[in-house]
Amino acid sequence: QLQLVESGGGLVQPGGSLRLSCAASGFTLGAYAIGWFRQAPGKEREGVSCISRSGGLTNYADSVKGRFTISRENAKSTVDLQMNSLKPEDTAIYYCAADTVCRGELRAGDYDTWGQGTQVTVSS
Repeated sequence: QLQLVESGGGLVQPGGSLRLSCAASGFTLGAYAIGWFRQAPGKEREGVSCISRSGGLTNYADSVKGRFTISRENAKSTVDLQMNSLKPEDTAIYYCAADTVCRGELRAGDYDTWGQGTQVTVSS
């Protein structure tokens, strides 16, 4: 059974940092591009970032460019999302998901396998 599991969420003050991690079980993470998405209460799920299978191509939503960094270690079957300079509007449940490629447009419908999500709350 293909599974993705997110970890690293929590409560942080504005301007702080968090590092999310996405781990895979039941399949080789290196065979897939991985995307991070988030969903705030009452809002649609939105794409945050994605990374290609090799790690050589990344893509970011405009709202997080320059603050978030996606990376992967295929040997460890993990993909991380380093989030710096966090803002209250970054508060959401963050999900990782698997696709065949990292596309220029981050669309949730392109991704087949999803994790259960991890809560990120940015508040003073």
